[in-house]
Amino acid sequence: MLDLLTPLSLHGLTLRNRIVMPPMWSGQATADGLVTNGIIDYHRRRAAAGCGMIIVEHAFVHPRGRHSATQIGVHADAAISGLGRLAQAITREGAVACLQISHAGSRASARITGCRPLAPSAIRHPYEPEGDVPEAMAGQVVAEVIQAFGDAAARARAAGFHAVEIHAAHGFLLGQFLSPLTNRRNDEYGGPVENRYRLHLAVLAEVLARVSAGYPVFVRLGAHDETPGGLELDDACRAATALAAAGAALIDVSGGLQGSRGVGKGAAYFVPYAQAIKTAVDVPVMVTGGIGEADLADRAVREGWADLVGVGRAMLNDPGWAAKAIEHLSRTRAS
Repeated sequence: MLDLLTPLSLHGLTLRNRIVMPPMWSGQATADGLVTNGIIDYHRRRAAAGCGMIIVEHAFVHPRGRHSATQIGVHADAAISGLGRLAQAITREGAVACLQISHAGSRASARITGCRPLAPSAIRHPYEPEGDVPEAMAGQVVAEVIQAFGDAAARARAAGFHAVEIHAAHGFLLGQFLSPLTNRRNDEYGGPVENRYRLHLAVLAEVLARVSAGYPVFVRLGAHDETPGGLELDDACRAATALAAAGAALIDVSGGLQGSRGVGKGAAYFVPYAQAIKTAVDVPVMVTGGIGEADLADRAVREGWADLVGVGRAMLNDPGWAAKAIEHLSRTRAS
């Protein structure tokens, strides 16, 4: 029977187990978005504890898509050197290194970027009440954003990351396109769900074209807005199916147009979304959200809820979580 400690072969990669550190912002980048020693140590310690894969915190692909002043970037060639040291530190500890690439859309602010934020429509983000009213993206701007994701993926690969993950959750730009709350367009990117995930497919295609054949590209998908009038699970399953068919190597399931802020839902709160998407796609599925106990993470794999488990807050609070989980589960198997 498969369990949390079973290795996983994934699109040419071999993970020593199915424990994943999901992307968690550490707030330690330089003013230019460059990697610091603090960021390297933050990820290295968790890799050293025995994670199968580390997905490095979201890196902005374009200056106008920067979410915070201390967010790392993959927006320029100057970022490659530091990212390379980060990827190498993770790899030396035996974990697969993946970089999440993102654009904040209307969750960016002029205070950080110096520019009005971009979004599918000129609608303030529902969970950024003090935020700027964004600029609705015209066709040329859409094309520039697609290219920026491709450029970022090429830099991540050049830096030595084994995979990249496209951030399409938590109310960031791609999530804004998918949500009927933030996407009021009447062109080919608006209206029916097939149009609202059209940008996802275009970004995925560009990223795949810019990395070598066989290079794994993941998508972190917000499976439900958890907000009245927002994205529902059925439409998210349709988007996941299309993304998997278009070449996504893994669907990393999350939820909430606001992310997980203030969820208060108890344990394993995104598992129902992951189960539905796992039924809809033929690629591995990862789940995060409220999974902080080793036995629960193990159960998620043993019972087929997901193929990999992201342990967020528990690992944020305890860099050695993976080592303790491995010891506990190994001892349980032996008894």
